[in-house]
Amino acid sequence: MIDTADRLAEFLPRLRAAEWIALDTEADSLHAYPAKLCLLQFSIPGADVLVDPLAGLDLAPLWDTLRRRELLLHGSDYDLRLLREHHEFVPHAVFDTMIAARLLGVMKFGLQDLVGQTLGVALEKGPQKADWAQRPLTERMENYARNDTRFLHPLVSKLRAQLVAKGRLAWLEESCAALVTECAIVPPPDPEREWRIKGAARLTREELAVLRELWHWREKEAVRCNRPPFFLLSHDALLDLAIAAVDDAPLDPLLPRRFAPHRREGVLKAVARGLHVPPAECPQKLRGISYHPTDAEHARFDRFKAVRDRRAAELGIDPTLIASKQTLEWLSRKHSEPAKLLLNWQRGLMGL
Repeated sequence: MIDTADRLAEFLPRLRAAEWIALDTEADSLHAYPAKLCLLQFSIPGADVLVDPLAGLDLAPLWDTLRRRELLLHGSDYDLRLLREHHEFVPHAVFDTMIAARLLGVMKFGLQDLVGQTLGVALEKGPQKADWAQRPLTERMENYARNDTRFLHPLVSKLRAQLVAKGRLAWLEESCAALVTECAIVPPPDPEREWRIKGAARLTREELAVLRELWHWREKEAVRCNRPPFFLLSHDALLDLAIAAVDDAPLDPLLPRRFAPHRREGVLKAVARGLHVPPAECPQKLRGISYHPTDAEHARFDRFKAVRDRRAAELGIDPTLIASKQTLEWLSRKHSEPAKLLLNWQRGLMGL
């Protein structure tokens, strides 16, 4: 484990000289709030290395080295967002083995499945729900972490060759570039929407006012105790409390059996604040913008779907890789811009 400045300084020249770099990350989203990057796993020729970002190291030289390289990852969406949000790191390019497998028509594209199918190696599921912020890591956790990158390079070699043989390597490169761009964008929080959890749309405005206060209390309490919000109160509990509060029904039966007194008091105060919001200032119910396709647009949608499904069947890939249902709906509109909705390889398959 690299957890000192000297060890990091010793590793960086090897990283810079490496012909290829495989990367994975571990966070503590099931154990802390907000989540943080807890571990970096690297594989380079001849070495599988763990770097401890919790050790107070200056990681700027590490990010500078990685920023100019193509990184080998699997299912990199979460990793890229984590690195961008917490360390402002955006790679030059990635080769995502999950995307590669899907473009080849592989139906089981989890890392364990791919390594087993492609390399004949059985990986242990391992401590996936472990607390990666704990130190020291157990031997089992370290082995599991190293296995997340250990087999990526041979896997990439196999998948790249298959993509080249099928003429799909450019598809992978364009798809990965689009993913890097997408994950580099961190949207600002929307104070009018961030608290509107699933199910909130069915609440009245008065109930929404209570829900908003409960959500903000839960956020503050989660940060204070460094626990994920759902460990305190589930989304369903927040909804039930908001409804019961407006109905003047008992709240205690809706709280967890072992709910700390200070948390019960916090919930009651949040409910009281929500109930005292003047009717005119209660949150508005959000109304989606309804769109009613014309007959011509329905017809275009059917044509696009038929083309998509036919090409997907010919290629043996999931049709949604070419275009999702929502994308087809947007494409079918009169003034749609295919270049903004589809990647080049997707437009080529669709004939657009």
